[in-house]
Amino acid sequence: MDDVTTVTGASLASDAFLSGRTALVTGAGSGIGKACAVALAAAGARVHLVDRDAEAVREAALLVGGEAHVADLADAEAIRLLPNAIDVLVNNAGFQHVAEIIDFPPERFDLMQRVMVTAPFLLMRHCLPHMRSRGWGRIANISSVHGLRASAAKSGYVAAKHALEGLSKVAAIEGAPHGVTSNCVNPGYVRTPLVDRQLDDLAAGTAGTAGSAGQTGTAGRDEALASVLLGRTPLKRLVEPEEVAAAVVWTCRPEARSVTGASMTIDGGWTAT
Repeated sequence: MDDVTTVTGASLASDAFLSGRTALVTGAGSGIGKACAVALAAAGARVHLVDRDAEAVREAALLVGGEAHVADLADAEAIRLLPNAIDVLVNNAGFQHVAEIIDFPPERFDLMQRVMVTAPFLLMRHCLPHMRSRGWGRIANISSVHGLRASAAKSGYVAAKHALEGLSKVAAIEGAPHGVTSNCVNPGYVRTPLVDRQLDDLAAGTAGTAGSAGQTGTAGRDEALASVLLGRTPLKRLVEPEEVAAAVVWTCRPEARSVTGASMTIDGGWTAT
């Protein structure tokens, strides 16, 4: 059951070019999703925030004056109960599992595809009728460099992000006659709880063939960050969630109306190497 909490928060002064528009952001309790919710609210949108973490999503909704929806996106019925009068859809929710194919649990692989591919598909189906009826809609799919490149021991994540890239392009083609654009934003490693967990696993030497620093504590995390996560990135720093959110908001601006079917890398130069 979709548990909805309506809250109010302080108004965020900005160029409110999305005033009168409604956005829905998945995985909005933290990280990129939360940053997107903040940025969209600052641009004037009414924001629905979706996350399975009830406390986190309610706190985020309070911050932006939005509506919190506690939902598991692996559940198609939970998606059906979400609002569908949506002008801006941000498909962000996801998670990581690191293991070689031979050791990758099939049920985990299946869950990753349901959350990161099937859920965006169902949400598009859910929201597109409203977008088409208004002759305007924006779909932003938070993909990854791993939607364009592969890494060992990440078959579930890489497969899901590559599939999301294809889904986004089909939505762009089908949406074009109706004023609906669909784009992917492709960050490298972002300063989020998901990446923090990867760093902890790498530092502890529990991340399989994805890399192992073989140390514990701060030194181990620093080595894992420099040698593994940022090893192929010319700009030796993590991407900030707000940088990704800024790209999402830009796709909604009038000057981006011809941008659709695109994959926008924010990766510190990773894909240039």
